[in-house]
Amino acid sequence: MPLPDAVSSGIDTLLDRTVAPGFTKVGSAVRRRLPTWPADPAPGALVGRTGLVTGASSGLGTATAEGLARLGARVVLVVRDAGKGAATARELERAVPGAQVSVATCDGSDLDDVRRFAEQLDVDGVERVDVLVHNAGAMPPQRTESAQGHEQTMALHVLGPVLMTDLLSPRMTGGRVVLVTSGGMYGQRLRADDPEYLQGEYSPTTAYARSKRAQVELLPVLLRRWSNKRIRVDATHPGWADTPGLDSSLPAFRRLTRPFLRDAEDGADTTVWLAGADPEETGRLWHDRRPRPTHLLPTTRTGDVERELMWEWVIKQTALSPS
Repeated sequence: MPLPDAVSSGIDTLLDRTVAPGFTKVGSAVRRRLPTWPADPAPGALVGRTGLVTGASSGLGTATAEGLARLGARVVLVVRDAGKGAATARELERAVPGAQVSVATCDGSDLDDVRRFAEQLDVDGVERVDVLVHNAGAMPPQRTESAQGHEQTMALHVLGPVLMTDLLSPRMTGGRVVLVTSGGMYGQRLRADDPEYLQGEYSPTTAYARSKRAQVELLPVLLRRWSNKRIRVDATHPGWADTPGLDSSLPAFRRLTRPFLRDAEDGADTTVWLAGADPEETGRLWHDRRPRPTHLLPTTRTGDVERELMWEWVIKQTALSPS
């Protein structure tokens, strides 16, 4: 006898609030067996559409690109290393017969390179973008600056994605933007007073989580900015997934939790699902195909004033029009 929906939803919520089981492969395995688990996208849901995935040469990015390709999308792998991107493209073409995969280079933390990339898409013949997944991420072990002198995680996770989306927005009418964030952001509040992390002793995990918190807090602002294009803007967090980035950034955590870590496909599932199922609900943080709260602690809650201050900083650094 199937569980009543109320019980199923209660189990789902309990997994989410207790974090550890919900973020692991145990959480997704349990949720997939619940009657409230949303249906998969229809086969061929993205045929005739184009998806761009940043950081697509490994881990979650490669899994996301493969998921979009399996739904029929033409996929552009946006990578820093053209050689790695070409190797990934060949792997995807073997894994998904008939897949349309191309490679474009861009350093998402370098705002000048983001501008070049957006212009180059015209040359590459990408007239429309239906799905834009900002997956590229990094956690430098010490404070590092981008080409324009911005703290690296904030440049790569916030400034670059905002600028790229804004430049591509004319060809994204009715499309969907997904920011791949992290559950680590639950432990940090928005720091509009110190976006460059110039105060206090630098911590790579804190910097990473702060930038991911900024992604989530800016969702309503970004949704409003691109509303005239009917662009949906969401964030997903993959839970605890076993990726090359985790191994290089948090090796001790990976050793302790490896038996419970999700694989890359599981971590990318909700991002692919959002693109293929294309739910009307937007402006939300999603995990395991459900909208999730953006705060688990009262100390991380953000007011409108602080959010607008962060947005003003983003506008200033990217030189975008404030309107």
